[in-house]
Amino acid sequence: MPLPLLRGVIPPVPTILHDDGTFDSVGMGRVIDRLLESDVNGFLFLGSAGEFAHLTTVQRKAIAEFCIARVAGRKPVIIGTAACGTLEAIELGQHAAAAGADAVIVVNPYYARLTEERIYLHYRSIAEAVPVPVLLYNFPALTGEDLSIELVGRLARDCPNIVGIKDTVDCLSHIRRLITEVKSVRPDFLVFCGFDEYVLDTLMLGGDGVIPATSNFAPEVTCGIYAAFNRGDFAALGPLMRRLAVLCQIYITDVPFTGLVKEALVKTGLDISTAVAAPATRPDAATCARLDEILISAGVIAA
Repeated sequence: MPLPLLRGVIPPVPTILHDDGTFDSVGMGRVIDRLLESDVNGFLFLGSAGEFAHLTTVQRKAIAEFCIARVAGRKPVIIGTAACGTLEAIELGQHAAAAGADAVIVVNPYYARLTEERIYLHYRSIAEAVPVPVLLYNFPALTGEDLSIELVGRLARDCPNIVGIKDTVDCLSHIRRLITEVKSVRPDFLVFCGFDEYVLDTLMLGGDGVIPATSNFAPEVTCGIYAAFNRGDFAALGPLMRRLAVLCQIYITDVPFTGLVKEALVKTGLDISTAVAAPATRPDAATCARLDEILISAGVIAA
């Protein structure tokens, strides 16, 4: 797949489940179909918003197969294939590639702490064994370990199959350094921000896009920002960024926030189950009421 296709706004799509925790392919199809009609530039399945860490390997493989087939090549598909063990991450990556994924994304192991050299070997082993492009996923708030600029640069230099990173770090200087330092030695290396509100800064610094959960239910906001930036319409950016700032409050409204993404999909007109994978549970009534306030304030739904 030509790498220029991996740019722009790529939603980390929620996994739709039945109340008993089994995969709801009908509901998942509805989510995919609506996003295909929007301006998003691709899909990420089985990322953090897709609850990969709460699903079995068997479930993850079946979900990946369904989602890739449903998109059917109409937009690029990235599959989350992270695992704490290198062999399982390779197995999931090879499966995703065989199923037709355009790329995989891999967060670093998140239980046993590892030296930087061991993290390097983990990613290098994956890159050498998986026959599709690999994106790094840096989320130190959840993994407990940051992928340093030096480590990312080393992987970018040594592993041609590692093509970019999703940087979910609440610090713009980390993204800035990835762009200025890693891209200086590997210009085609892709840098996506993971926190929605850093999208404009990332683009202005020379980054490639954003992977925002809000684009699942309000794609007009982040896609609008991306389009306005590309056409140089800076007058349009202010109102859109202010709407996005309001929407980002969902991330601190519930922990995990994944249930709120599904609730927001329903509130914006999609007929799906809002069940979540255990040990998470659905948001309570007060949390859903707060979600209403956020969506109304951001102009996503009417009062």
